Amino acid sequence: MSVHVIKMPDIGEGITEVELVAWRVTLGERVVEDQVLADVMTDKATVEIPSPVVGRVVSLGGEPGQVLAVGGELIRIEVEEVATALVQTTATPMPAPTPTPAPTPAPTPAPTPAPTPAPVVASSGAAPGPKLMAPAQGSGAVLAMRQAATNLPTASTAPTASPAVRRRAHQLGIELQNVPASGADGRITHEDLDAYVTRGSSSPVASTGDNRYAERHDEAAMPVIGLRRKIAQKMQEAKRRIPHFTYVEECDVTEIEALRAHLNTRWAGERGRLTLLPLLMRAMVLALREYPQCNARFDDDAGVVTRYGAVHIGIATQTAAGLMVPVVHHAEARDLWSNAAEISRLAEAARAGRAVRAELSGSTITVTSLGALGGLVSTPVINHPEVAIVGVNRIIEWPVVRDNLVVARKMMNLSSSFDHRVVDGLDAAEFVQALRAYLESPATLFVE
Repeated sequence: MSVHVIKMPDIGEGITEVELVAWRVTLGERVVEDQVLADVMTDKATVEIPSPVVGRVVSLGGEPGQVLAVGGELIRIEVEEVATALVQTTATPMPAPTPTPAPTPAPTPAPTPAPTPAPVVASSGAAPGPKLMAPAQGSGAVLAMRQAATNLPTASTAPTASPAVRRRAHQLGIELQNVPASGADGRITHEDLDAYVTRGSSSPVASTGDNRYAERHDEAAMPVIGLRRKIAQKMQEAKRRIPHFTYVEECDVTEIEALRAHLNTRWAGERGRLTLLPLLMRAMVLALREYPQCNARFDDDAGVVTRYGAVHIGIATQTAAGLMVPVVHHAEARDLWSNAAEISRLAEAARAGRAVRAELSGSTITVTSLGALGGLVSTPVINHPEVAIVGVNRIIEWPVVRDNLVVARKMMNLSSSFDHRVVDGLDAAEFVQALRAYLESPATLFVE
């Protein structure tokens, strides 16, 4: 056996450190080639680290949430004999398995094949199939090793619990074998003891009684790691650096909703369905031509504001892992259906965890919307280092006075935040009013 050290690979793009999000393997577990060992995160992209070898995990290089340097040790794997030859080309220089002790002494000058396991496969790779197949005896040894590694005490023989829990169970006269475990890796907690005592003292009533008003004492400590940590850092940085101010305006979207419904009736089968978002993006493209100071990024360390002609719109997207902001690049060069298709593609990639770094960076302004749950007003946080974010609230049919008559109209609030260091209040208000004008008169979206 030899030990193969897997180091944190260089993922590129100048990244010098990554966060260890989760281990996919445990100590003593046998892994095969290309099996995922761990998930690591760089900025917002999660990367899987596969195993280049077959063997057993003997050391883990950190805990989830820990930041690891590129090139630092990630994991150690004890390589199985049958896989040693495959590792020789990729393993870091460790004890070489060539001339050192062999189980069967061979005559010195004889070049004939010896029964030692190290040189099983020649570097030419000729016919590795039969040589890589472990004999029955080797398979039994591997199986025995795996069984020994996994043959840990079970709940029926030796329950897993801390000394404090064991002492309390002894004081209460409780056999831990009878207590259902809810902790990690089958560990019995104090809460499990409380639940067992409650059931034991009032089992006939508890099974049929009303538990809606029962006291609860459970707690859950959730480590802030992975994407959740990145989101927290990003939001804290944005609020710490940027003096936000929010401007809210009411917008009549009756006409643009009617246009959207008409376009979907006419073109949905051929071009796909439209939501309000592609129409809003078109309005933003036109309004930003008049107010380019809102389509900018502020490097406050260097004291430089960069305004962009290209409109790269970030779309705040909720995923199972947390908030991500995929970017529709060059929205100014896309029509409604192209924007809609790109939004759908990016959102699906983000929610499936397939979005790459280029798709999650480079935005110059961001849109955030909670759809039907959008509320009446919000105060969105600017996506640093941008200087503006447009928030979309839900559409409500509301009584409105028009031409001295009360009529039902579809109304929506635009809640937008700006960086007051770069965007003056008047400029922000005029930008939002321009958005409102385009949305309330949708024909102007298509008139240059």
